[in-house]
Amino acid sequence: MGFSTVPCNEFVEVLASKAPVPGGGGASALVGAVGTALGNMVGSLTVGKKKYADVEAEMVELKAKCDQLQKDFLRLIERDAEVFEPLSKAYGMPRETEEEKAEKARVMAIVLKDACSVPMEIMEKCCEAIDIIAEFAAKGSALAISDAGVGVAFCKAALKGASLNVYINTKSMADKELAAELNAKCDKMLEEYTVKADEIFDSVLGRLK
Repeated sequence: MGFSTVPCNEFVEVLASKAPVPGGGGASALVGAVGTALGNMVGSLTVGKKKYADVEAEMVELKAKCDQLQKDFLRLIERDAEVFEPLSKAYGMPRETEEEKAEKARVMAIVLKDACSVPMEIMEKCCEAIDIIAEFAAKGSALAISDAGVGVAFCKAALKGASLNVYINTKSMADKELAAELNAKCDKMLEEYTVKADEIFDSVLGRLK
């Protein structure tokens, strides 16, 4: 099933079911796509307006970046489902004998690393989106400023959601050095970009009240 192309109601129904995918990672990617699109809408409503002619070239460039990010997020919905299946199977591998234990450990090391890679990429894309929405909020059409605020709130939620999908997998890693390295990357993104997202949101809120 292509989770990025099913109707919204179907995605939500499958998400609510006991089906293993989509899960928190895929949902975070979808929220990131929606948040990015809301920022992109601000650009769309700015381009072509005489009042904003001096920033039009920048808006067009930012919109092109958002177009790509939206595609990336939708791709990551599918990738998250793809990497979870091998992980799910690996947890069920037998470990009665020493050989089975060794084989399970070998496979788990591979699939856990893969399972971390997707939510980590989702987080990176969220950071990119937040940076872009900051520009839309500061320079785009004032009539669409609320959409920039909603967009950045969504991207922050997606960032935090994806981080939990990294942490749950690093917790199971035997390679504690790699786990610590991945956790540190997540920590850094969360520390920097949740603050930035909040600043953008608060700035938007201040202009609306």
